[in-house]
Amino acid sequence: MDKQELARAIKDAAYLEGDFLLRSGKRSKYYLDKYLFETKPAILAEVGKLLAGHLGSADRIGGAELGGIPLATAAALACGKPFVIIRQGKKDYGTSKMIEGTIEPGDRILLVEDVVTSGGQVLEAAETIRSAGATVEKVVAVLDRMEGAADKIRGAGLAFEALFTSEDLGITVGK
Repeated sequence: MDKQELARAIKDAAYLEGDFLLRSGKRSKYYLDKYLFETKPAILAEVGKLLAGHLGSADRIGGAELGGIPLATAAALACGKPFVIIRQGKKDYGTSKMIEGTIEPGDRILLVEDVVTSGGQVLEAAETIRSAGATVEKVVAVLDRMEGAADKIRGAGLAFEALFTSEDLGITVGK
């Protein structure tokens, strides 16, 4: 599947219209339901290959719960690098870790994300990675809604790229 076919497959699988409240607190007339494309093996495998292509000199891949986990898994399978899961909050049982998997001080992490609007979750995950003594090499999102996340992420000193923008999927902002 080429990149244009993948964009079409993602939109066909996950694009919804209506009135949606986003994590950022904004309202939108459209929603790209990441779980609808992340749970389709053919789409997830292709996305994983594209994400793995951004590995650069990263030692491992990081994915924030919940949507980043299948993406990090797919990218890790595509390139053979280990991955870590970044929790949104400490659990109050078991090991109570914020990062699941092995991360060492000095590790370089490719942080993958599903859909970015404001970049809030990515920035929280990046801070958790930094707190562990590792570095975020780059943030790569599957979809940038083009509503300020890229500037906010770059403004925090992080390299950022998106596999697709809302325009690539034929979605107009404010629709």
